[in-house]
Amino acid sequence: MGQSANSPRVAENEAWARASQIRSSARKLNLVAQLIRGKDASRALADLAFSRRRIALDVRKVLQAAIANAENNHQLDVDRLYVAEATVGRAMVMKRFHARARGRGARIEKPFSNLTVIVRERQEPVAATSGEDK
Repeated sequence: MGQSANSPRVAENEAWARASQIRSSARKLNLVAQLIRGKDASRALADLAFSRRRIALDVRKVLQAAIANAENNHQLDVDRLYVAEATVGRAMVMKRFHARARGRGARIEKPFSNLTVIVRERQEPVAATSGEDK
């Protein structure tokens, strides 16, 4: 009678968090997202804590939310998490006008962005064999 259940958006060893309408351009936000892609979650948090860019605080909050989702909602091991994806997209642009000389106006654009962070649990490394098979 009802609607069929939706398939899960991420795999069983993944968790994600999303922030929309971040007050920064996608180009500037992507510089910080590149900083954490592929790194261990703890290392990425440390890098964001000491980053000098203003937007790193917002990226850090999203990463912490993704780690919390992994721990609480998916029962993943926090020590084995790494940043699998950090995607940035454009959102709306606020348009404003600034008074200029001789009665003219200049357009000012204030862009917003969306950020999605997916953390994944690393699989246990395969034990290396000695190579002396008989």
